[in-house]
Amino acid sequence: MPGISGGTIALVTGVYETIITSAGHFLSGTRALVTDRARAREEFAQVRWMVIIPLVLAMIPAALFAARVLAPLVENHPVPMWALFLGMTAAALTVPLAMIGTRWRLWEVLLALVTAVAVFFLVGLPPQNLEPTTPVVFIAAAVAVCALVLPGTSGSFLLLTFGLYQPTLEALNDRNLAYIATFILGAITGLAAFIKALQWLLRHRRRITLVIITGVVAGALRALWPWQTEDRTLLAPGEDLLPAVLMLALGTAIVLGLFYAGRRSGDSPDLHYAEQASTGQTGTEHTRHKPDAAG
Repeated sequence: MPGISGGTIALVTGVYETIITSAGHFLSGTRALVTDRARAREEFAQVRWMVIIPLVLAMIPAALFAARVLAPLVENHPVPMWALFLGMTAAALTVPLAMIGTRWRLWEVLLALVTAVAVFFLVGLPPQNLEPTTPVVFIAAAVAVCALVLPGTSGSFLLLTFGLYQPTLEALNDRNLAYIATFILGAITGLAAFIKALQWLLRHRRRITLVIITGVVAGALRALWPWQTEDRTLLAPGEDLLPAVLMLALGTAIVLGLFYAGRRSGDSPDLHYAEQASTGQTGTEHTRHKPDAAG
């Protein structure tokens, strides 16, 4: 869905850092399979399989559901649906803010503001109309998948910017295997290039990474404003104002409910990761001594 970020949903449901770190270990293990099988087994042991496998298995039916059900709703009722996504993403700001804590330094506030402004202008760029050739689809998928794992930004929204959202949706509905295979290959390439860097940042520069993520989510709210033209010029609230307000409140309530339910239950994988990070026990050394924690 354009605008609503998979990374944001992962943050809210408490699996974001688990996904990033597990994906990083999986990539490292895959690369080590040929040269060092012992290290490969060690890396694979650190993947939280009981979290990752259900997520991966759910992606295909979720994509089909979005294409068949959610996309028509956005097309036929755009203002209330965008208001729903706006409320969800705005409420999701509570997640990185809670992970950072209340003691913000001045330079952290400035960094978050600069990031928010930069993303605000980036998501306001008017859509382009690129020809969906094989190289273009490959590169667009590689860029879009980076946005998928970065909270606040949407891979589908970037596809809209490139002018490739509708062709990709049609390829999915028509089972265009050549297009889909090119897209998947580009996505895997982009993910492999981006995920390791993000894993390192969350492990070694966690606080500043969360500060930047907060700015990204805040700036990306512009993309979800329900009243804007096709070239992304913002307009004052107009039609469907009451339904938009109700859906905004519903989206906010859903995300805050998920967030606080997860915190009260203590079952969030990211909460356990945050506890490990606070004691300096994340990473290979910690998991090697506690293999059960690897899932």
